Amino acid sequence: MSYTYPVAHPTGTLTTEQLHLFLSNRSLIARRVADITKMRFIADYLLQARLDATGGGIFYETGEPVFSSEDPEAISPLGEFPLVVLDDGTVASAKTDKWGLDTMVSDEKIARQGRTYVDRGILRVANTIVRYVDSVAMAVIQSKVTSTFTSDEWASAGAAVEAMISVQGERADLGLGLELDTVVLRPTQYAKVIRLLVDDKALPREAGETAVNGSLPVNALGLTWATTPHFQGANPLLVDRDQLGGMADEKLGGPGYASAGNFGVETKSIRDEDAEGYKLRGRRVTVPVVLEPLAGVQLTGTGL
Repeated sequence: MSYTYPVAHPTGTLTTEQLHLFLSNRSLIARRVADITKMRFIADYLLQARLDATGGGIFYETGEPVFSSEDPEAISPLGEFPLVVLDDGTVASAKTDKWGLDTMVSDEKIARQGRTYVDRGILRVANTIVRYVDSVAMAVIQSKVTSTFTSDEWASAGAAVEAMISVQGERADLGLGLELDTVVLRPTQYAKVIRLLVDDKALPREAGETAVNGSLPVNALGLTWATTPHFQGANPLLVDRDQLGGMADEKLGGPGYASAGNFGVETKSIRDEDAEGYKLRGRRVTVPVVLEPLAGVQLTGTGL
């Protein structure tokens, strides 16, 4: 999965008439929002399970054991196999919230500033929704991932590798099939790590221009390094994206709403004849869910 900043801006110009047609077409609006927000939700990147919250909520199990309470037995020819009852995890529930925002685009702005102003309005709505949903998701992850690992200060790429291998070994010993391979950092921490990797010549050749092209995440030392300004935790996180959890989205439907996929921002363009303009609306109805708290660990003592 790609997760790239910055998202490329569109090229080409549209006439005033074409922009009015564009704002009247819900499918085109949805596709434009999807292009702008593509892979920008850190929430969707870290919580990769796509969960259905039809009805406004979801029940799920956390900490479900991967072993049965009984050991297997030697079976004689035509013998019966022992039957064991598998233990369940802890049942939890989560309720979706609807996060949304409107902005107005006047006929005057369309005529005078064209597509630039329309895109700026869409971008403002989309960015705000992304920021808020990501902030909520990161807060949930941080509150659920409570286990910690104290490492020596990361004065070199080797020190970082030693810490990661130690954590991965501890999780492997639990026999849960976890593969913690993604590090999540605040932007300032990420900058320090990139400097370590560059100074120690630990970046793979194809990632050598990371510092100037802004591509995220970076793959180095057998790990994926990602950052987001919406993560405010003091300690970097090491997670297994496949098992950590998911985003539970609810599709409310409603006249005029459209989205470019099954999940993500839903959009609606509402023509206001009295004001002579368009109300651009975006919303996402979702809740972040951590299914396996042990699929992540907080890294303390790094000195980042």
